[in-house]
Amino acid sequence: MLPKEKKMEALEAFDLTRSYRAAGQLTGVDHHTVARAVAARALGQSMEEPPGLVGVAEAFADKIIEWIDRSGGKIRADVVHEKLKTMSYTGSERTTRRVVAALKASYRRQNHRIYKPWITEPGMWLQYDFGTGPVINGVQVVLFCAWLAWSRFRVIIPLGDRALPSVIAALDTTFRLIGGAPTYVLTDNEKTVTDYHLCGIAVRNATAVAVSRYYGVSIVTCVPFDPESKGGSESTVKLAKADLVPTEYNLLDDYHSFGALETACRELAQELNARSHTVTRRAPAEMLIEERAQLHTLPDTPYTAAFGESRAVSWSSTVSFRGARYSVPNTYVGGGVWVRLAADEVVIVAGVGSGAVEVTRHPLMAPGQASIKDEHYPTRPHHPLERVPRATKASEAAFLALGDGATLYLLEAAASGVRRLERKMAEAVTLSALHGTAVVDRALGVAAMAGRFVEGDLESIIVHASGAPPAAVVPPAEHSLATGTAGWSSFGTADERRP
Repeated sequence: MLPKEKKMEALEAFDLTRSYRAAGQLTGVDHHTVARAVAARALGQSMEEPPGLVGVAEAFADKIIEWIDRSGGKIRADVVHEKLKTMSYTGSERTTRRVVAALKASYRRQNHRIYKPWITEPGMWLQYDFGTGPVINGVQVVLFCAWLAWSRFRVIIPLGDRALPSVIAALDTTFRLIGGAPTYVLTDNEKTVTDYHLCGIAVRNATAVAVSRYYGVSIVTCVPFDPESKGGSESTVKLAKADLVPTEYNLLDDYHSFGALETACRELAQELNARSHTVTRRAPAEMLIEERAQLHTLPDTPYTAAFGESRAVSWSSTVSFRGARYSVPNTYVGGGVWVRLAADEVVIVAGVGSGAVEVTRHPLMAPGQASIKDEHYPTRPHHPLERVPRATKASEAAFLALGDGATLYLLEAAASGVRRLERKMAEAVTLSALHGTAVVDRALGVAAMAGRFVEGDLESIIVHASGAPPAAVVPPAEHSLATGTAGWSSFGTADERRP
């Protein structure tokens, strides 16, 4: 059926041109349709009246109306045409479509549900809904989308799941972002806030009731006056999915981290709240300033479940969460922290109230695994089997003071089982007084890497590095096994005197 506005345009064009074809060309309407509209006007028929039934369909009108009533107005015209053909119907499919369209329009007018308009008030209603977000590192993200009914201010927060702790954390963040709590918080019959239904009445979850009392709000799952009034939050979900979820149409890149998605959500919300709304003709951020005066004051301390699950920090400076272990700064050993899941990351928070701060984040690990960060522990060897040389007396301190080469020499020599190692260390200290600390330390490093720990190797390396010819080494007399040389003075003389 031709829309009323289009029909009026066609009639105006006909009055101007007095030609059905010309009027049709000017308005983009078939000239036969223009002719029928002119004829209907001449007979004094209303513009909103559907066209009369075509002659061949008049005999089947009651049956078509019955099918439309039984299907709730959902039966298709092609199905009607096939049914009519089995009843000796001789009309064309085009005629059937026109008749069905007219009767369906009449059915909708008679059965359309009338809603009382919902007049919003500042500070009264906050609505929230969920949308499916992008997949980050194999984890499906949930988009929490909230909407203040009066100012149209939007909040978009990515969540790892729709569990109650995550929802409470998102609500607390939303309240603090808008600057207060409204009177009512509206949502669907979510399992997170509803245990079951009795006689069509939603029975609230005990935790949801505690949260509503804590913030001074009423969490409701039914819409006053108009069930369609929740369209504001649903529209926010559509906007968020259109701009934040990567598809082949918007050509967005995938988000490589949960933090990148959080930044994108904040930027989108700021953009939506800064531009003029189509209904109010004002920016939601501007209207929020007025609505904030009607919001309730928030408690300084967020509801504890908003932080996640409480965990005690073990003496190994770790917490256990869903079967895996995660490290925290060692200053929290023996204390307690809050742990919650945010998409593919585990967020750990310490403190209470306004003093609560995020202390670390870890990637989500599988049960039995661990995520350990070195910066959470005091400076120690990277491997539990490694030992750092530590002087226990003056001679050892003098050797280790030569530098890293001396440390490496000691570790390698000890691992090789070198004997008389203390004597070699003392020799190195003596050589440092002759050749300099840097030269000897460098030679000790070379000896350690080459595995040269024999007597004289260190001095040989020093001399080779200096380029000087090696000096003749004369062993001292105290190193000889004989007591003297007098016994050898007559060696061979007796033989010469033998006859």
